[in-house]
Parts: sequence; structure tokens; C-alpha cells
Amino acid sequence: MASDLDADAATAPPALRPMREDDLETVHAIEIRAYEFPWTPGIFRDCLRADYPSWVLTEQGRIVGYFLMSVAAGEAHVLNVCVAPEAHGHGLGRKLLRALLHIARGRGAERVFLEVRPSNPSAIALYHSEGFNEIGRRPRYYPARGGREDALVMAIELFAEE
Repeated sequence: MASDLDADAATAPPALRPMREDDLETVHAIEIRAYEFPWTPGIFRDCLRADYPSWVLTEQGRIVGYFLMSVAAGEAHVLNVCVAPEAHGHGLGRKLLRALLHIARGRGAERVFLEVRPSNPSAIALYHSEGFNEIGRRPRYYPARGGREDALVMAIELFAEE
């Protein structure tokens, strides 16, 4: 019987669920593998306590990605979207982004904004392919080696799902 459950877990598609405080150690471990300038555990904790929509993506019972956003006054702001580096290249970032947009729409957002490093072409390509457009730049927004890096500001208008 246990082997049947193990086989089901091994073949189950990735699943989304709300992030919990007891996920933060695992989420932070992914964050520090994924980013040169990672968020602190306290930032994640503050987002959860502020009741920001925060979700994890699990695969075979392990967290492989997550997103956090804020939603207010008809707008959502993507705070963080991340896939564990060892899980890149399997469409999980797209799955997270589509879930984020669905949840934002369900919370009444009519548009979604995000910032992305110009030095992250794969993220930019994903956002463009999902309908985001570049609407501006924030100079010196991100910490970077030897100084600061601009952010591209991107946005998408959300329409009612049919």
C-alpha cells in the first residue's frame, strides 16, 4: 500500500497551496540558492503576517517554487516569484505566474505590476510571453555587485476570465 502512495506522489503533477509559516525555512533555502541578494526570513514572515497572497508549488511533496504578491485598490504587485534552480526548465515558473494572475484576478485586481532585473532575460521572456509589457524603469532599484542595477517595470491588464 505504501508503495502505491509513493508511486502516486512520484507521478502527481506539481500542486499549489498557500504558504505557511512552517514553510519559511525551506522557502528561504530556495531563495538563497536562487538569488545573489536574497530576501531575509523576516521579509517572508512579514508578508505572511500581512496576509499577502503567498503560495508554494510542491512536486513529489517538496517545495520547488513560490510566489508572493500584494493586492490593493484593484492592483496587484508581484513581490517575489521563484523556482528552485534545480527545477528550472520544466515550466514551473510559468505555472506559478499563471496561478498568481488567477489569484490576483480573484482578489479583484485589474492590473498586475512587477519589477525585473534587465540581467534576467529568461524572466523577461516569460513575462512577455504571458502578456506583460514594459512600462518603465526604476533606476538603481536592485542591489548588484559593485553598485545598483535598474529594474524594468512591467504590467499586464487583467480581464474577466471567460
